[in-house]
Amino acid sequence: MNISIQGRSLRLPPLRLRLWGVIGAGALLSGCASFTAQPLSADDIKTQVQADRQALARDVAPVSGPVPLEEAIARAIKYNAGQRLRAMEEAVAQGTYDVSTFDMLPKLVASAGYRYRDKDLITRSTDSVTGQPSLAHPYISTDRDYTQSALTLSWSLLDFGQSYYAAHQNADRVRIAAERRRKAIYTLVQDVRTAYWRVVASQALESSLRSARDQAEKALADARKAEAEQLRSPLEPLRYQRQLLENVRLLEAIQEELSASRIELASLMGLPPGMDTQNLRVVEPAFNPRPQWLEQPVEDLEARALMLNPDLRESLYNARIAQEETKRVLLRMFPGLSFNYSLNKSNDSYLINDHWREAGVQVSFNLLSLLSAPQQWKLAKDGVSLADQKRLATQMAVLAQLHIARLQFGNAMNQYQRADEIAGVDQRIARHVDNQVRAQKQAGLEQVSQQAGAILSSLRRYQALSNMQAAAARLQATLGLEPAIDGSDAMPLPELTASVARGLSQWESGKLP
Repeated sequence: MNISIQGRSLRLPPLRLRLWGVIGAGALLSGCASFTAQPLSADDIKTQVQADRQALARDVAPVSGPVPLEEAIARAIKYNAGQRLRAMEEAVAQGTYDVSTFDMLPKLVASAGYRYRDKDLITRSTDSVTGQPSLAHPYISTDRDYTQSALTLSWSLLDFGQSYYAAHQNADRVRIAAERRRKAIYTLVQDVRTAYWRVVASQALESSLRSARDQAEKALADARKAEAEQLRSPLEPLRYQRQLLENVRLLEAIQEELSASRIELASLMGLPPGMDTQNLRVVEPAFNPRPQWLEQPVEDLEARALMLNPDLRESLYNARIAQEETKRVLLRMFPGLSFNYSLNKSNDSYLINDHWREAGVQVSFNLLSLLSAPQQWKLAKDGVSLADQKRLATQMAVLAQLHIARLQFGNAMNQYQRADEIAGVDQRIARHVDNQVRAQKQAGLEQVSQQAGAILSSLRRYQALSNMQAAAARLQATLGLEPAIDGSDAMPLPELTASVARGLSQWESGKLP
């Protein structure tokens, strides 16, 4: 190849040309490595959002009718986006553990290389007895360019020990991810229960709210008409209107409070975004409050909580990870012992044996590591002490959480029973007022006021019931009585619903498994 430089023609040798080609390619790649990051465009964001919406709606079973409580919980476990995230985190932790187990295997490295030099490797020799230069001419022992390949098997005892304890730690991290998923299940079930009973309240009160508002608007129109006709004192119809408006505002506040319940439940159940949630219907469970959990011996509840509570189990795994770390630190203080065996091949024409095998044993030790060894050991021991202290603190927190959850469950049950009694009395009063209005012995204002009061009492009853369900869910979470989640991603929805129903029945029985 000819290259013209300042009118002079040069011819580069083929090997030198290859060398310049490698240098030029490296320079080109280095130039391409510097770039300016571009912000996302509106089209990019729109495309990604549409893809995410399709991903959220993918494989979600459609709702075919009224949804019972166990199906709502099962749908949340299977389709909720946050729950899917926890499941993916657990899968990633499992993958990390699976990969770390391969680190204990020996290393088998296949290598191949090309070497080039622009001048021959010429060496001289010296007589070992006289120290004078040898009379022989300088000699060449290596080609200017040659290739060499090798297959090397190496195994380090120190690396094996480090990988062994690291695999144990990653296995415990998999279990920690599973416990965090259990904890997320508890929170999710609690949220579903609360939202579900809000939908039950909205569904049960929507017709009463509509009827009461219609009556209030009608009575308000009559009052304004009476004010306009000036048949009575101006203050009397105005006071009448104000009381009616107060009742209307109360009814609107109740409707406002319940309006978002279906959207919240649909989101927790993982229903596709944009779905018409106004058609979502639920089945009001037959509920009979039973105080069996309050009658259980506290010692049995404490033992159950300390055995299965996810927070405490996570702290136990963290303590074990810290203990494994001390073993890794101790192992780093020992010399490294490695074994090597390789098969080699070269096309160097000066080699008589161009195929050969090599084997070796090497002992190595970083003497300067002794300087940091005491601090590393102290740090590892402090990590164990910290993990133990966290475990003790978590144990105390779990016991306190159990007693608080038990107390809250008892208080919520009492509040529900009281709210149920008040709602029953208001319903009976409302029926008497309706009868008197029909007999023209009571004014319409009294009827509207009493209807609003009865609806408010019913709402408070459902709120108390929702609070009691939330308290029951907190107590259930503290005791570790969660629905079955193993294989829930692949489990069909009817099977998962049946599993959740068995868990709810077991909880309602008030018996520890």
